[in-house]
Amino acid sequence: MLFIDMILAVAVALSFIPILTGYCAHSHGRSFWLWFLLGFALPIISFLLLLALVAHDELDPGRRLIGEARQILREAERKSVQS
Repeated sequence: MLFIDMILAVAVALSFIPILTGYCAHSHGRSFWLWFLLGFALPIISFLLLLALVAHDELDPGRRLIGEARQILREAERKSVQS
């Protein structure tokens, strides 16, 4: 039983970075599964690459405005559906 518990603990520990990478990618409009698989193949590198891409998107004023416009449109669509 102890061996199985150790295997499960290692599996959870190894899947933490890929799940975190996939979640961050999905929350910023990127593919969860692509970044999840990259997180398994290259755990630290993929996470740092994703952080660089997100920082690039957030620092670019044009992309930031597009993101704000999308959010405004989503809220307007939601209000029109509720009415």
